[in-house]
Amino acid sequence: MRKSIRDIAKKTRGRPKTTGLGTGVLVRMHDQLDELDAWIAKQKEPSLTRPEAIRRLVEIGLRSKQK
Repeated sequence: MRKSIRDIAKKTRGRPKTTGLGTGVLVRMHDQLDELDAWIAKQKEPSLTRPEAIRRLVEIGLRSKQK
């Protein structure tokens, strides 16, 4: 027996959420991009993106201030 149209699972439309809810922050970086790219190159993860690298560097900076 064939399924009725109502029984067929519908696909969600649009782009899937990848990072969840958060606050977007726009930062313009001109001179620091070369240093950021050099820091990324030193990391062991080849797929590290600039946004993820910036998040990690902010975490490192915040942890060092707390000590």
